[in-house]
Amino acid sequence: MIKKIILVFCYATLFSSLSKAQSGYSNYTQQTSRIQQLQASNPQLAKVRSLAKTVGGKDIWQITIGQGNVESKPAIVVVGGTEGNYLISTELAIGLAENLLDGSTTDSIRALLNKTTFYIFPNMSPDAMEQYFAPLKYERQGNAAPTDDDRDGKINEDGFDDLNGDGKITWMRVESPIGDYKTHPDNPAVILKADAVKGEKGKYLLYSEGIDNDKDGAFNEDGEGGVWFNKNFTYKNQSFSPGAGEYAVSEKESRALLDYLFEQFNVYAIVSFGSNNNLSTPFTYNAATATQPIIAGWLQQDVRADSMVSELYNKTVNMKDAPKTNAAGGDFLSWGYYHYGRYSFSTPGWWVPKTKPDSTKGEKPLTVDEATVNYLRWANQQGITNTYTEWKTIQHPDFPNQKVEVGGVDPFVLMNPPYKLVPDLVKKHTDFLMKLAGNQPELDIVNVKTEKPGAGLTRITLDVMNKGALASHSKLGERTYWVKRINVKVNTSGNQSFISGKKIQVLNSLEGYSSQQLSWLIKGTGKLTIEAGSPTTGSKTIEVPL
Repeated sequence: MIKKIILVFCYATLFSSLSKAQSGYSNYTQQTSRIQQLQASNPQLAKVRSLAKTVGGKDIWQITIGQGNVESKPAIVVVGGTEGNYLISTELAIGLAENLLDGSTTDSIRALLNKTTFYIFPNMSPDAMEQYFAPLKYERQGNAAPTDDDRDGKINEDGFDDLNGDGKITWMRVESPIGDYKTHPDNPAVILKADAVKGEKGKYLLYSEGIDNDKDGAFNEDGEGGVWFNKNFTYKNQSFSPGAGEYAVSEKESRALLDYLFEQFNVYAIVSFGSNNNLSTPFTYNAATATQPIIAGWLQQDVRADSMVSELYNKTVNMKDAPKTNAAGGDFLSWGYYHYGRYSFSTPGWWVPKTKPDSTKGEKPLTVDEATVNYLRWANQQGITNTYTEWKTIQHPDFPNQKVEVGGVDPFVLMNPPYKLVPDLVKKHTDFLMKLAGNQPELDIVNVKTEKPGAGLTRITLDVMNKGALASHSKLGERTYWVKRINVKVNTSGNQSFISGKKIQVLNSLEGYSSQQLSWLIKGTGKLTIEAGSPTTGSKTIEVPL
C-alpha cells in the first residue's frame, strides 16, 4: 500500500513538473498528460474521461470539476478547440482546470466548487490542431474525416504544397494585369485588396501557397482535413459548404458533445474560445430578428445579460480593440443559445493589439488599417521575430510566364500570442470565469409570513427570490421544455389540506435579483415543508409551522 502511494505521488509530481516546465503550446500528447494529471492529483474534485474518439483516433477529453454531487449544482460549460487554428483556446481551457485545482485549498475556490460545477472540454479539434506540430505547418480547421470539398468525386486530391521548402504554408502572389491586390502603402512587404471605388489598381493575384493539382482553376480547395467542429452544428447549418459536413452534427465529436450536454440540465451558461466574440463586444437587441417566427436574434432580456457579462469580461481581462465577428452559421456559439437555450458566450481569448507608432523609431501612423501590417508593427515593437516569411520568387508550373513569389505572415501568428503571454491570459480568463460563476442564479425563499384568519386556517405568503445577477435561465430557454424551470412544491401531511393555492407550480424565468410572491391557504395543524428549485439554480427547502 505504501509503495502504491509513493508511486502515485511520484507520478503526479512528474507530470506537475512537466506542466510547470512547459515553454510552448501543448501538442495532443502533452495535453493528454496534463489532463490526466488533474485527476491523479485531485481525485476528489476532478474526474476525467474520454467523451469520444475522432476519426483520427484522438480522444475528446472531458474534465468535470466540482465538490460532492456535481449534477445537483448549477454548471458552466467551458469549451476549447472550437477551431483548430486557435491553440490559445485549449491553453485557456486546460489552464482554467489547473488553476481551479491548484487553488482548491483557498477559501474562495473551495466555496466556488461547493456551489458550482465546471464541465470542461479542452480540445474539440485535436485532429486539426496537431497540424501546428506537423512537419508541414498550416492553419487547419477540419478533422481527419475524408471529404470531397470541391464535389468532383475525388477525395483530398488538391491539398497544400510547400513550394519554397520551409515547412509552412504561407501565401503566393502572382503578378498579373488583372490582379486585385496591391502593396500596402506603409509596408511593401504586405499586400491588400485594391479599392476599385477609390480608383486603385491591383498588381497581384493572391492564393494560398500551392499547386492546382486537379487542374480545376482553384488552389488547395480539397486537401486533407474535412469537417470543421465550428461549422457542424444545427443553427443555420451551411449545408454543402466546405467544412460543414454531410449533415448537421455528422461528426463523432460534435454528436458526443451534444448528446452529453442535453442530459446535463444543470448547465446555465456556456463559454467557448474561438473566433466568435460576444464577450468583448456584446450582441445588440434587434426587434426584427428577435420577434420573427424563427428567432434569429437574442431576446431583449438575454441581451441585457450578455451586456452585463461583457462588462465583467472587459474589466477582468482588460484587452481593447477586439475584432468584430459575426457567427457564420453552424457554429457552436449560436447552437448554445438558439438550440440549447442557455446563455452562450465566446471570445478569441487574445488578439493583436492596435499598435501606436513608435516615434523613437521614426514610425508614423498607418494610412491603411490592416491586420497584417498592424501585427508586423506590434511584433517589431515586442521584439518578436521569425513570424514572417520574406517574399521569394519561385518557378510555378501553373504560371509559366509570370512572376510568382511565396511569402507573407506565417500561419497561426495572427490569432495565437507568443507563448510567454499565455500564463497571464490563463490567469485573467480564470478570474473572469470565477466571477461569472459568482453571478450565477441562486434560489432562496425569503419574507415568509403566516397569518391565522381563523377556523383552523393558515395563510402562508413568501417570496421565491433569485439572489444571483443572472436570470434563473435564459428567456429563450423559457420557451423550451428541455430547460427545466423553477418548481415550487408544498409538501403537506396528516390532516393538512389546501383551501387555495397550488400544491405544485412552475415559475417562468426569474431575472437577476428579482422575486415572485406566492401564497397558500392551508387547513390543518403541525408543520409542512416548501421546496423551490431547478437544476440551474439549486434548491431551497423551508419548514413552516401552521
